[in-house]
Amino acid sequence: MTGLPLLIILALAMGLLWLGLFLWTLRSRQYDDPEGSALRILASDDDRPAHTGH
Repeated sequence: MTGLPLLIILALAMGLLWLGLFLWTLRSRQYDDPEGSALRILASDDDRPAHTGH
């Protein structure tokens, strides 16, 4: 039972860290264009040079 307070503090610290990272991604506009990636897959690759494998 002596380790329980340490585990609680560690869990709260990790939760706050992940919350901070999530808020940072929101502020850096990571989620502004959800359709862009989906449409990029459908785009033609004719403009790009072919991959030579080197």
